[in-house]
Amino acid sequence: MSLTASELRVGYDGRVVLDGLSFSVEAGETVGLCGPSGSGKSTLARALAGLVRPAAGSVMCDGVPVSTRRGRMSGAVAMLFQSPRRSCSPRVRLGDLIAEPLRLRGVPGREQGALVAAAASEAGLGESLLGRLPAEVSDGQLQRAALARALAAEPHYLICDEATTMLDALTTASVVAVLKRRAAAGLGVLAISHDRELLDVWADRVVTLGA
Repeated sequence: MSLTASELRVGYDGRVVLDGLSFSVEAGETVGLCGPSGSGKSTLARALAGLVRPAAGSVMCDGVPVSTRRGRMSGAVAMLFQSPRRSCSPRVRLGDLIAEPLRLRGVPGREQGALVAAAASEAGLGESLLGRLPAEVSDGQLQRAALARALAAEPHYLICDEATTMLDALTTASVVAVLKRRAAAGLGVLAISHDRELLDVWADRVVTLGA
């Protein structure tokens, strides 16, 4: 079981960003990805999540082409972005934000409350914050809500694209601890960061793009 890119070629505006790249994350494995700006880290992340279509090559999630998956961001592959302010609607309260993937999965409304509370607790987000809007919480609290949303989707793989960059050291350690526990239970994690020291502590192996 793996999330695998084979001979991937992706470009924008006539410029090739990735050319012939093969890469994989196994179930239960945490892979760190680092490299200089412009090396294609975020492009690879988006291709693995099905957010960009490669010009050539393929992306497979547990043997199924990612491009054929419906609702993939709330299914087998989830993504945690660098800025929670940009990835979370300012008009949606945190509890409803976390419930989004549950609604997409068709979880009955009467069951959503307990699942939202469980995901928030796992992410270290206090239940008292679930009724607040993003503007009423800190960046760290909002990123915990984004993490809870990703965990509520019960993905097989989670892509963290510089997801700890805006967090303080304590919150970063807490988020990494949560994801290590999930990885031990079978979640495949791709951790993208410029912080090589963090990746050396967090990941089972580290890959450098553009080296």
